[in-house]
Amino acid sequence: MHSTLSFSRATTVPTTNYAFHSQSPINLRFCGLRREAFGISILTRSSSGRVRLSTRGRSKRISASTGNNGTPPKSFDYDLIIIGAGVGGHGAALHAVEKGLKTAIIEGDVVGGTCVNRGCVPSKALLAVSGRMRELQSEHHMKALGLQVSAAGYDRQGVAGHANNLASEIRSNLTNSMKALGVDILTGFGTIVGPQKVKYGKVGFTDNVVTAKDIIIATGSVPFVPKGIEVDGKTVITSDHALKLEFVPDWIAIVGSGYIGLEFSDVYTALGSEVTFIEALDQLMPGFDPEISKLAQRVLINPRKIDYHTGVFATKITPARDGKPVIIELTDAKTKEHKDTLEVDAALIATGRAPFTNGLGLENINVVTQRGFVPVDERMRVIDANGNLVPHLYCIGDANGKMMLAHAASAQGISVVEQVTGRDHVLNHLSVPAACFTHPEISMVGLTEPQAREKAVKEGFEISVAKTSFKANTKALAENEGEGLAKLIYRPDNGEILGVHIFGLHAADLIHEASNAIALGTRIQDIKFAVHAHPTLSEVLDELFKSAKVLDMKTLRKMKS
Repeated sequence: MHSTLSFSRATTVPTTNYAFHSQSPINLRFCGLRREAFGISILTRSSSGRVRLSTRGRSKRISASTGNNGTPPKSFDYDLIIIGAGVGGHGAALHAVEKGLKTAIIEGDVVGGTCVNRGCVPSKALLAVSGRMRELQSEHHMKALGLQVSAAGYDRQGVAGHANNLASEIRSNLTNSMKALGVDILTGFGTIVGPQKVKYGKVGFTDNVVTAKDIIIATGSVPFVPKGIEVDGKTVITSDHALKLEFVPDWIAIVGSGYIGLEFSDVYTALGSEVTFIEALDQLMPGFDPEISKLAQRVLINPRKIDYHTGVFATKITPARDGKPVIIELTDAKTKEHKDTLEVDAALIATGRAPFTNGLGLENINVVTQRGFVPVDERMRVIDANGNLVPHLYCIGDANGKMMLAHAASAQGISVVEQVTGRDHVLNHLSVPAACFTHPEISMVGLTEPQAREKAVKEGFEISVAKTSFKANTKALAENEGEGLAKLIYRPDNGEILGVHIFGLHAADLIHEASNAIALGTRIQDIKFAVHAHPTLSEVLDELFKSAKVLDMKTLRKMKS
């Protein structure tokens, strides 16, 4: 490999040249599919009627914001219309039917959105292959288990077919689940034409207009490509193209070190590629807890065929053509001077995602986007250009930029349905977990240690940190997977959990005990009495909570006196 590149955590639409300048964790593409997506169960329609939405305790003034765009209809075709049939829209639709709402969902592309078709679902299929390959290729690991395996190989078309087949299956199940529950799937691009009114249709055909008591925008996002980068879909690609696995390059540069970049580095190196990361910031994986990031770099980066450049921009990338390789020009992030030129077989642009909100007709209801994101309040209610709430209009998921995770979009959609059926609900985004499906995995919920310390200084309390190693876990050792760490950040005065970070075997599955504890407000002094089956990986969390030291009331009184 010819040079060392760096990558930064992918984030929102940038104000400068790169999406990964910001350190907001918005490049998280993770799945929040309801179990109906897998054909496991079918709900029955609720017999409950509509309940008027309570506005008690809400401070922001609601304004019609209609201007000259007409008045709301007096009767409606639907109780709820959802624009966008991704994971967020699907979750909202199923919950709406469960609540007895007549529901329609508008989709201009294919059901499932980014997650199912171009994101978390097919990528996990590829990562499943890379995990198996790593295990079979590790002679030391196999020998430790007493196994003898001949040289492992793979069929590229077979691997790509596995990812495509999984996406098709989940997409079909999502569609069938909504149809079975009576959700009307309206095909075409949805545009808001006025209060509680949407038109939809295909190019070249007459538009249809439908009305609804409430509307949810759930249009998701698309890959963000910085200026100066020419994407040809073959040698310079985004994650959309990479998931098709049309070829495995000998050497690929990955621009951006967020979740997308890390996961694809896991796939490509397992399949034999050399990887170079290009990172705008001065460190790798800047969005992770620093201690976890340091350990992850030691395990996921250093031993593999990966090098990196940090503190540089890929200011120009030219696809391979006329027998020439992909050419990448690197510029120093601080001095803006030319630093290096790379010649590689392919380049993957993993610099974040941009909201897909163009053409929604937001101007018809006096809504102005902010860097493409639809402005909303804590209840996902859309805010107009004057700072007032637009009645009966909500926006969830990547389109509002609060937390760009598929399961966050679904949770936001469910929260909105609760509101429109009379139960006030606010989602605690600090309780929403995230995961990176590398080998081993990384997961987290809540605050990082620096964020927690900053909050502690601002609000005047102390924090403590507890840690436990996978090397002390029987199940991990039985799997010969003892490399890993779990970290708890908490308040010793009251036992509040501020953040949990895990790096190790099945970290993505283990994080939910912590995320649910944060969501429910469970304190350490209570959760440490929970019983975990032995021997299981869940005991990593059990030991973590038990090792935390929460001060008793007697000690607290002494400290205050």
